[in-house]
Amino acid sequence: MKKILITGKNSYIGTSLDKWLMKDSDKYKVDSISVKGDSWKSNDFSQYDVVFHVAGIAHVSSDPKMEELYFKINRDLTIEIARKAKVEGVNQFIFMSSIIVYGDGSSSKRIIGKDTNPMPSNFYGNSKLQAEEGIKILESDDFKIVVLRPPMIYGKGSKGNYPKLAKLAKLTPIFPDFYNERSMIHIDNLCEFLKVMIDKEESGLFFPQNKEYVQTSELVKKISEVHDKKLKLTRCFNPLIRLIFHFKIINKILGNLVYEHSISNYEKSNYQIRDFNDSIELTELENLE
Repeated sequence: MKKILITGKNSYIGTSLDKWLMKDSDKYKVDSISVKGDSWKSNDFSQYDVVFHVAGIAHVSSDPKMEELYFKINRDLTIEIARKAKVEGVNQFIFMSSIIVYGDGSSSKRIIGKDTNPMPSNFYGNSKLQAEEGIKILESDDFKIVVLRPPMIYGKGSKGNYPKLAKLAKLTPIFPDFYNERSMIHIDNLCEFLKVMIDKEESGLFFPQNKEYVQTSELVKKISEVHDKKLKLTRCFNPLIRLIFHFKIINKILGNLVYEHSISNYEKSNYQIRDFNDSIELTELENLE
């Protein structure tokens, strides 16, 4: 039986993985702890095979006053927890980084490959990248490190851009038919990937994503269809969108940011168990419950 400790009690990804693994409760034992304050330091990590570190500040802030906190939580705390895990004999440390280490989306097609150098555009991305670098030096034969750089994660109860787009899809009668491509990953695909990482006792840098790239307009249209709403896509706004693309909110919604498909393939197992259409239907119908 694999014993897994999740740092980030009540986190969306952490609780989702817990539920996913408990489908095979005879194979896994999962505990979760909060790492706010210092009480977590008294926990005995030696009883666990895996520490899955998902705790952190997840949403980007441009407020300069937040920079110190981002590095304290996303970098310094990550390294401290990893060091404790290594000292106390944990075999595998899994860290949730982000595609954000490559910067923002762009107005033109942008494909991130295996050799693409990270170029964070804000202190959120930089804090994640520095955390990666800080824990990488701790790796050894007895302490395997997995770093994941997932794109936008969505599913029932997810936070961030997806629920905002879903809300808009249910309200607006029109949406820009603006061509772009985004990498995304449904929470079930991510949890299956994490399960495989644990089962295979992997180490290294990984880029899990759905099989399909997503066009934002098609995503919004699909969500509206699930809810039996009529939505018309129009190109009449496209000239204006191109003029104001430098605004962060426009870039976030309609920018291009994708991983090359090949770097997300994992030959040992097929983790991409939900296709795009099924994942949207599953997400929206579950959110109605």
